Amino acid sequence: MKVFDLQCDQGHGFEGWFGSEEDYLDQLERGLLSCPVCQSVQLRRRPSAPRLNLGATAPPPIPAPAGGEGSGRPPDPGVPAAALAELQARYLAAVRHVLANTEDVGARFAEEVRRIHYGEVEQRAIRGQADAQEREALREEGIEVFALPVPTGLDGPLQ
Repeated sequence: MKVFDLQCDQGHGFEGWFGSEEDYLDQLERGLLSCPVCQSVQLRRRPSAPRLNLGATAPPPIPAPAGGEGSGRPPDPGVPAAALAELQARYLAAVRHVLANTEDVGARFAEEVRRIHYGEVEQRAIRGQADAQEREALREEGIEVFALPVPTGLDGPLQ
């Protein structure tokens, strides 16, 4: 089993587990790998060191780079890598909370949110899909909605 530290062109860091380096290269070549945060398929391997469990002392964590060469964006010296990693973790926690506490109405979102807004059905927390035009029409009716990108893998069970 090979575990690689990967990073997308937007700077999101994550791990990938593969049967071998050949499996990794094959999946990368076929476009099967994507960032779990933004779904970018522009990925690169980050340097990583093997971790050897030699005692009670844990090795220091390796922070994700905040930008620079190969990250797809200029470095931001004002934002530490640890702060970016914390922000990413909080975002993913918030998305998981929304998914766990709302009903998925799918493509019927605009119709269902209108029914709730106008008192036709009982009020409840929902989520679903609506394009930009539908969201704008809802806002014009006084119904506040927002788009929340859900990373692939969080929208269903992982295997």
